[in-house]
Amino acid sequence: MNFENFGQSLQLMGIGLATVFCVLLFIIFFGNVLIKLVNKFFPEEEKAAPSAAASASAVDANVAQAINAAIMKLTGGKSKAEKIERI
Repeated sequence: MNFENFGQSLQLMGIGLATVFCVLLFIIFFGNVLIKLVNKFFPEEEKAAPSAAASASAVDANVAQAINAAIMKLTGGKSKAEKIERI
């Protein structure tokens, strides 16, 4: 076996691994900075409070009772739907 270049190959591998590690750290750091800048200068619009249209999308009382009865039967009486909405 030829071990002349073994030390040099380990050194090159270490330099390559360190370089990749540093580049990934830079990507993470600058990605987080970019996210903070975008969120600061271009915040996401807040959704409006639910209006009367949301109450109109509620399901019929008979349907809600049927859904609750099915849930109670499937779970053995351990669960109950708190809010049922039409999608």
